[in-house]
Amino acid sequence: MSASRLLSLLMLLQSRGRVSARGIADELNVSVRTAYRDVARLQAAGVPVYAEPGRGGGYRLLDGYRTRLTGMSEGEARALFFAGLPGPAADLGFTAEMSAARLKLLAALPAGLREEAARAATLFHLDAPGWYREPEQTPHLPLLVDAVLNQRAVEVRYRRWRAPQEVDRHLHPYGLVLKSGTWYLVAATEKGAATYRVTHILEAALGDERFDRPRDFDLGAYWASYLDDFRARRYTGTATVRLSPRGRRRLPDNVPPEVVRAVDSTATAVGDDGWVEAVIPIEGTEHACGELLRLGGDVEVVSPAELRQAMTATVGILARAYGLGR
Repeated sequence: MSASRLLSLLMLLQSRGRVSARGIADELNVSVRTAYRDVARLQAAGVPVYAEPGRGGGYRLLDGYRTRLTGMSEGEARALFFAGLPGPAADLGFTAEMSAARLKLLAALPAGLREEAARAATLFHLDAPGWYREPEQTPHLPLLVDAVLNQRAVEVRYRRWRAPQEVDRHLHPYGLVLKSGTWYLVAATEKGAATYRVTHILEAALGDERFDRPRDFDLGAYWASYLDDFRARRYTGTATVRLSPRGRRRLPDNVPPEVVRAVDSTATAVGDDGWVEAVIPIEGTEHACGELLRLGGDVEVVSPAELRQAMTATVGILARAYGLGR
């Protein structure tokens, strides 16, 4: 008999109100007979569980009964303090609410776990933005949070990459995503769901219109699909390159993981000096040229010809700028 399963049953009754024996069995992945025994054990332990007979009946707790969080393990107590780290909560405007929730959670825990949870909160700090970049300013984020929570349409002026660069959009906000320190708004348009970088929103205003968020919309699933599509659209071609041993070691610090994986899976030795030849994905000639030049003399482009020519032209410009090749 698992004590953790009894606690799960207690929390189930506390959160659901009335639950049938079959519902308990399905939720806890046990037999109906085991569900009956677990209810009896709770009753024997002094928990006021009673049965409501008849169609639509089931087990429920005595009205007003609430349990304290005395069944949590040390790991579970620690984990709760990672559910809302201060950085993202502050961005969303929930600093005060997060602090209050933490205080209430600490008050509900028994003394030993309270000390362990408080200690864990002092040992970890989340700093989402990457190195060599300032945190992005998101003045419109609180307004978007309001729109998402209250299902209100927004009117935005947005800066995009292609012309015309500034466009007006009428959006139904479905959710917000934090990716590597950058906030993105997922919203519905006339053409379907789309993704908008919050820092590219130049103006934003709440509209009077309210909308119904589709019940079957899964923000996590949408984002995963969006990333897959982004990767598929990102790389439009391939290039064959040669890398020195040092160049290969420097790859993870200078190119995306997809390029590193491509080198690892396609590298073949050329000569006895440790150089390898590999096929890598590229976004385009200009982007690949800038990316590969970070490796200096530790990389050589074999093909395509236009990328090799772009590398040659750039090196020539640099040579002339520094007084060489005149």
